[in-house]
Amino acid sequence: MKTVQHILDAKGHDVYAVGPDDTVEDALRMMAHKNIGAVLVMDGERLAGIFTERHYARNVFLKGRTSPTTRVAEVMNEDVLYVEPAQSAEACMALMTDKRIRHFPVLDEGRIVGVISIGDLMKAMIDDREYDIAQLVQYMHGAGRM
Repeated sequence: MKTVQHILDAKGHDVYAVGPDDTVEDALRMMAHKNIGAVLVMDGERLAGIFTERHYARNVFLKGRTSPTTRVAEVMNEDVLYVEPAQSAEACMALMTDKRIRHFPVLDEGRIVGVISIGDLMKAMIDDREYDIAQLVQYMHGAGRM
């Protein structure tokens, strides 16, 4: 069973962040440049929030705000759920599904060590299943030689 730590070790620990006073346009440019769906909002070393494509769609675009003049702090989610490195991929997937979110910051003793997405979790779970299947096939082929 894969943990969040296994996922981060495979994908990397890169964390992309903006400040609360940065504009939505700044956040969107970073997200486009890095090909990611969310950025953390950091106030110095403190996690202040998260800004996602969903926040843009619902809190900027649909409300007629403009990206160059709207501050991230006005539209981000301040109640950020996070996970820890030892948590299992399955537990994270269940929490994401229950809370209808797609990104988790990963905190280790209060320090941000990465971000995982629903895509990262799906990949980890599929990789686990493929490994299990390969082991079963290998076992079945070996059992036929006796």
